[in-house]
Amino acid sequence: MVAFFEMMGGQALAFIGFALAVGLCCIGSAKGTGMVGEAATGVLSVTPEHFTKCMILQALPGTQGLYGLAAGFFGLFTLGFFSGNPATLSVADGLAVLFACVPIMLGGLLSAIAQGRVAAASINIVAKKPDDYMKGVIMCGIVEFYAILSLVGTILLLMNAL
Repeated sequence: MVAFFEMMGGQALAFIGFALAVGLCCIGSAKGTGMVGEAATGVLSVTPEHFTKCMILQALPGTQGLYGLAAGFFGLFTLGFFSGNPATLSVADGLAVLFACVPIMLGGLLSAIAQGRVAAASINIVAKKPDDYMKGVIMCGIVEFYAILSLVGTILLLMNAL
């Protein structure tokens, strides 16, 4: 491990930040969409015509995985990894990039799980008052707002990390 950090230095820390941003957001999204899917199967076994409404609610917690991926790509692009001329980073620069990824790491992970809970509860609206399911979508959107803020925070920090 020491040899790896001596060889890669700040780049290794930046890669760790990007990997955690993508990975934690995807873990949260998988957990959130899984909860909604479990709730939806009961409703769909009785009323399969509500599949589209249930699928929309299930897809909402999956967006945080996309935000994590977007943050990772933005970071790699910003540091020149796609141009073939990656920036040389000191360990301090690498730590700055790693910590710039923390908002989306935590915001994406936790908001995807919270949004999954809200969407799973909103499946009850589909079961009892299917015409009102957009109320559940709106409640999920409120949680989504904080995932978006986390992504914006990470992007702003990455733009100013070096």
